[in-house]
Amino acid sequence: MRIEITGHQVDVTPALNDYVNNKLERIARHFDHHLDLRVILTVDKLEQRAEATVGVPGKSLFADASSPDMYAAIDMLADKLDRIVIKHKEKLTDHHRGTSAANLGSID
Repeated sequence: MRIEITGHQVDVTPALNDYVNNKLERIARHFDHHLDLRVILTVDKLEQRAEATVGVPGKSLFADASSPDMYAAIDMLADKLDRIVIKHKEKLTDHHRGTSAANLGSID
């Protein structure tokens, strides 16, 4: 997984960089292939904001979170992104068990 972290109006310190990498490692567990993840950390007066875009094959998934504390915003972002990725994977899997409507109505 490749994570690109940028900061708007905030310097991305090594501690912040490590925290984002550790929190977003669980996103990579859901996929077997390579992921591109772009994270933008922003500070607006009293609001700290974290945004992320995950490039999955055929689609781009986006999540954002804001909080008075940057670390709390990153935590909320990781939770939201985890839910979005799980929902995306559920849409990709076929939940039908091979039964069709024609097979259900026939009596031999």
